[in-house]
Amino acid sequence: MTREQYILATQQNSLPRTEHPQFYPVGIYGWRKRCLYFFVLLLLVTMIVNLAMTIWILKVMNFTVDGMGNLRVTKKGIRLEGISEFLLPLYVKEIHSRKDSPLVLQSDRNVTLNARNHMGQLTGQLTVGADAVEAQCKRFEVRGSEGGKVLFSADEDEIVIGADRLKVTGTEGAVFGHSVETPHIRAEPSQDLKLESPTRSLVMEAPRGVQVSAAAGDLKATCRKELHLQSTEGEIFLNADTIRLGNLPVGSLSSSSSSSSFSSSSSPSSSAPRQTIYELCACPNGKLYLSPAGAGSTCQSSSNICLWS
Repeated sequence: MTREQYILATQQNSLPRTEHPQFYPVGIYGWRKRCLYFFVLLLLVTMIVNLAMTIWILKVMNFTVDGMGNLRVTKKGIRLEGISEFLLPLYVKEIHSRKDSPLVLQSDRNVTLNARNHMGQLTGQLTVGADAVEAQCKRFEVRGSEGGKVLFSADEDEIVIGADRLKVTGTEGAVFGHSVETPHIRAEPSQDLKLESPTRSLVMEAPRGVQVSAAAGDLKATCRKELHLQSTEGEIFLNADTIRLGNLPVGSLSSSSSSSSFSSSSSPSSSAPRQTIYELCACPNGKLYLSPAGAGSTCQSSSNICLWS
């Protein structure tokens, strides 16, 4: 027996022998184990509820591969179907409606469209409110659907109406505070055309002439005081079958003229009643009057009417 074997055998004999050896368990036991199981069960319930809520939200919001609900993501942009509400500002480049439905913008107060430049400065604004529609821009234009013709344009210098005809249907007509330049003014068929200045004068000017025509009716010029027809270089031409001057004063014959007219009327050939004939006489001041015609001209004999008229 070697020395190492001897030492090992003596150490084994010297160790105390026990009849019941003690074991020390390794793990979680007791209340710790119950708490662990409780937390695992709570986590499992939470995962199940979260999964159920996720499935419910996906179903309610109608999530699909193309988008969510009425919102569809396409190659050209975002497509909205139905009624959509925006609580915050919306920044877009273009807004189009469907081909078979109109585009409606609705707000409880007003609808404002703003246009800005690259520096963020406001260049144009359109506000649709309950009381008025306001547009703020350098130039406002309304164009036709065919050809893009400008029907109405307005800026700081002028307002242009490019329509073929401007129609005013108000009972009071159109009121202009200053001058109006137009090549043609015409009333509706079977309607009267009236140009009126209630408190001031009415002036019509044209470098090549002013023509007033009534093809199927009368032309009347009425004034309170005097009516002047003046031609500085030409003449005043009255062309009609009959020219009547009403309410002219009638002059009286002198004694010589009355005797001559009496002798001529007492001739046998004048026994039949004759119609009185008047002459149209003119005073030096331009006034006209009627004088009964005699044997000769009676304008000189009855010129005293020019004195008291």
